Amino acid sequence: MTGSRLFLMVGGFISAVISFLHVILAIKPELYGVIAPSQASALSQMAVQGSSITTIFSVAIALVFAVWTVYALSGAGILRQLPLLRPALITIGAIYFLRSLFLPTEIKMVLTEEAPVRIVLYSTISLVAGMFYLIGGFSRRSPMRSSKRV
Repeated sequence: MTGSRLFLMVGGFISAVISFLHVILAIKPELYGVIAPSQASALSQMAVQGSSITTIFSVAIALVFAVWTVYALSGAGILRQLPLLRPALITIGAIYFLRSLFLPTEIKMVLTEEAPVRIVLYSTISLVAGMFYLIGGFSRRSPMRSSKRV
């Protein structure tokens, strides 16, 4: 098993777990109070009031992460190759990495403002997933290079 394949499999697994958790939130939106640190009160109140916005939001996010999972598995060679595979993997990795940029601020919030530690966990997971997608995506050969064998 190549390194890029393993990185993409792990990145895909992380995306699949996140997607699954958002499906759970769609089914039980009152769990936003437990999971979403900064949005807990607004989303929890909307869920308690029976708003369908939390369900729609959760399903949409779950679908995004499911697509990211499919791209990772395609990059790992488990599924057929999807269009724009390499740029998509790099873009997904960059999005995860951008999400992880909150990590220093969140660490400070945990240490000084008694924010929940889970917010640091979310950013750390984003950093790890982003690195897996970026390493896997950049280490894939582009179709032009792999077909040119002299």
